[in-house]
Amino acid sequence: MGARHHFPVDHLGRSVSVTVRTGHAPAAEVLVDGKETGRATGQDDRPVTVTIELPTDPPTPVTVRATPGPGVPRCLLLGAADEEPQVRAPRPY
Repeated sequence: MGARHHFPVDHLGRSVSVTVRTGHAPAAEVLVDGKETGRATGQDDRPVTVTIELPTDPPTPVTVRATPGPGVPRCLLLGAADEEPQVRAPRPY
């Protein structure tokens, strides 16, 4: 049985939350301003990637890469090519 880890961040004036479920079938769920905008599942400890668009004018593509293990899950928020990736620390869920 897996655990769930929550990664909150504010990006471009939007609240982006990622919930990563670990275990045999890891998954990542992305919420923007409280609404689910993307979900992906993976296998074992392989990274799970979810591409979403932030509701800005014009819409901004963002990629979330969650690594469920081994150890503590990690989460990156990847914006435009010229932006630094944002590494998020998990919050207990």
